[in-house]
Amino acid sequence: MLKDIYDNLDELQDIYELIEKSIVDDPPMTVKDGGIIKLGYDEEVDKLKTATTEGKNWIIQLEAEEREKTGIKNLKVGFNKVFGYFIEVTKSNLDQVPERYVRKQTLTNAERYITEELKNLENQILGAEEKVVSLEYDLFTKIREEIAKNIRRLQKTATMVSTLDVLASFAQVAEDMNYCMPQVDNSGIIDIKGGRHPVIEKMLGTGEFVENDTYLDEDENRLSIITGPNMAGKSTYMRQVALITLMAQVGSFVPAEEAKIGVVDKIFTRVGASDDLSMGQSTFMVEMMEVATILKEATQNSLVILDEIGRGTSTYDGLSIAWAVAEYIANKEKCGAKTLFATHYHELTELEEKIEGVKNYSIAVKEKGEDIVFLRKIVRGGTDESYGIHVARLAGVPKLVTEEANKILKSLERKNILTGKKEEKKDKKQVEGQFDMYNFKLAEIAHEIDKINLNELTPIDALNTLVRIKEKMK
Repeated sequence: MLKDIYDNLDELQDIYELIEKSIVDDPPMTVKDGGIIKLGYDEEVDKLKTATTEGKNWIIQLEAEEREKTGIKNLKVGFNKVFGYFIEVTKSNLDQVPERYVRKQTLTNAERYITEELKNLENQILGAEEKVVSLEYDLFTKIREEIAKNIRRLQKTATMVSTLDVLASFAQVAEDMNYCMPQVDNSGIIDIKGGRHPVIEKMLGTGEFVENDTYLDEDENRLSIITGPNMAGKSTYMRQVALITLMAQVGSFVPAEEAKIGVVDKIFTRVGASDDLSMGQSTFMVEMMEVATILKEATQNSLVILDEIGRGTSTYDGLSIAWAVAEYIANKEKCGAKTLFATHYHELTELEEKIEGVKNYSIAVKEKGEDIVFLRKIVRGGTDESYGIHVARLAGVPKLVTEEANKILKSLERKNILTGKKEEKKDKKQVEGQFDMYNFKLAEIAHEIDKINLNELTPIDALNTLVRIKEKMK
């Protein structure tokens, strides 16, 4: 490939020489103001430029001569676009003005005059300036037309140079950051050993980034459910897999110890919150529109990255949507794309036992008393701990608030309002009248009963409440 570039590289020597001898090294911003053509390129331009330059010297010389002739020491020759060139004399020296001066303009403290000699100079100088600007633009357009005739040569050279630039950059970064050469094939397998995020690794410095392995295929390892606390590294891990896949497919070495990348047809991502408030679309609406696109367009050969699906709405809605999306993508007949699915809904870890091709992973966390340490390592198996209050403490939320949050959390767990009941997880058998995963309705009813003040409840209120609960159970 490099030899082919070398053999086909047109150095464009003739175009280089044309530009080099015709255009000044530091041309003006616009092409119609003159000052663009080099001296020595065109005889007529050279003559006019000389007249312009010399003209300025003529004006300086005329000013000196008029001071000498009239004896007015502060006499000066000026110029503006309205009146052209003029001789200006202050009011105190008006008695020394000769008769050959023709008054042109009266100011508060001075008078402006014109002479026959100055008028002639003005015509020569201004005429030369106008002509040279017009002539330079004409010459510039001719040079441009000449270069335009060689557009195919220019495009071919630009392609060769840009290709070489990309390859040199790939080589440079691979050498500097210790990338490996991936094996790219049509196996449908993404197998990364010691993968790293190319951007974050660069920010952290060599050796500081925690490496992680990834294995996805079209059969037993299609969908990876990734659980773990905020700030632990779920998003970074998923993005690095997408970036490594993309880098391998554009012909770059990749940040890993070893990588086998089965070619994917598309990479779909749903990460971060990109509200389109100006269009009246909320975070959740934008998220659902992106999810809709993924579900319609992803194929068995796609790579899908989903980060926190369903978090923009209520817990029950969000969990239901996340569960249904995961089921749809995992289904080979409907989609079957290789997918990394990060979630805070720990109930989704039950999918591993229900759907073939789903595997649970989590970010390893080490607890030290009340503190936690994120190990940034992806390990097999799910987690049912969110560590949200720990993260709040790390972020600097006042101690009074985090302590109160801890009390509320324990209270909620005691009342069993949380959807993920630990008692239910132990007994996997389906209870009649319940969902096999969890029971939204029971959780809602428990919450409603908890709000009732029995001391103030009348018999008729109690009966009405019982009727409402029975309706909900249906």
